[in-house]
Amino acid sequence: MAQDTATLIRQRLEARCAPLHVTIEDESDRHAGHAGARAGGGHYRVLVVADLFEGLALPARHRIVYDALRAEMHGVIHALGLETLTPQEWRQR
Repeated sequence: MAQDTATLIRQRLEARCAPLHVTIEDESDRHAGHAGARAGGGHYRVLVVADLFEGLALPARHRIVYDALRAEMHGVIHALGLETLTPQEWRQR
């Protein structure tokens, strides 16, 4: 994984969401040859657990994350898979 990109994702999410937990997985190797991969953008799967998501529907949660990473989308991030959970949802897994 491009450590700089993972670090950048984590920093942006920490600043915007104050997460209790973040997991970042680089899935770029699964998309070799894909147009976005050839252009240099990575494919990432991110799990974010935050109190901020309490009472929000899934689209609103995802919007918060996409807004936090707006500058990186279609640049260093080509695709982003999201799982956004409240602490209670995370504990119930």
